[in-house]
Amino acid sequence: MDSRWNVQIVDRVAVATITNPPANALGKPVLAQLGELLDQWEKDTEIKAIVVTGEGRFFVAGADIKEFTELLPADAEVMAKNGQALFDRMEKFPKPIIAAINGACLGGGLELAMACHIRLAAPEAKLGLPELNLGLIPGYGGTQRLPRLVGRGKATQLILTSEMIGGEEAHRIGLVEAVYPAEQLLEEAKKLAATIATKSAVTLKLALAAVQGAVDLPLSEGLAKEATLFGEAFTSEDVKEGVGAFLEKRKPNFADR
Repeated sequence: MDSRWNVQIVDRVAVATITNPPANALGKPVLAQLGELLDQWEKDTEIKAIVVTGEGRFFVAGADIKEFTELLPADAEVMAKNGQALFDRMEKFPKPIIAAINGACLGGGLELAMACHIRLAAPEAKLGLPELNLGLIPGYGGTQRLPRLVGRGKATQLILTSEMIGGEEAHRIGLVEAVYPAEQLLEEAKKLAATIATKSAVTLKLALAAVQGAVDLPLSEGLAKEATLFGEAFTSEDVKEGVGAFLEKRKPNFADR
């Protein structure tokens, strides 16, 4: 099967570029290969952070609409559940995933980006959930993640109008964390990933799990989970190295670096 992803690994960071011309649509092969890549990245101890971006002018311009033409309602539900499961796995992935949104990021593309832990965008990127223009609604988690990121009212407006917004507006409403010129975007994403990759792999995993608790759990349960994970950090030798390095005024040298 031809690969729809180009993956390069440099300095503990995997840069995965979606290469499915002309618009990097999220067809079945793209999603299936993403699942395979997640399997590989989770097992590969040399990888500590991932950057996802798109080739050319697009991040992901949406789903492969041709796949919708013969769908029965039951088939559509299964498709949605499969996509949701994949993106839920991304959101809960034990290694940080950064989306570098270089261009059109629409429909399933935005749902993919929202499942990443951090989003960066170029000013000219276009982000939106235009499914209602097709007589559909978002099906890969868009109606659930967008309100959590930008608030219920703004999310409802964007979904019901199918409005596309640029990178600067996406940053203003909290949909992306930062905006960089297109020619600098990928380098900035890699730089961020490289900074994260200097941390202990154990604590990266624990921190991601704790932050996920803020989304999944009531505050009291999230705090209890944080305390448990805080205690778990002390089972690793990395805490001794990190605390020791701080007291000795030097950079820590974690075991997995």
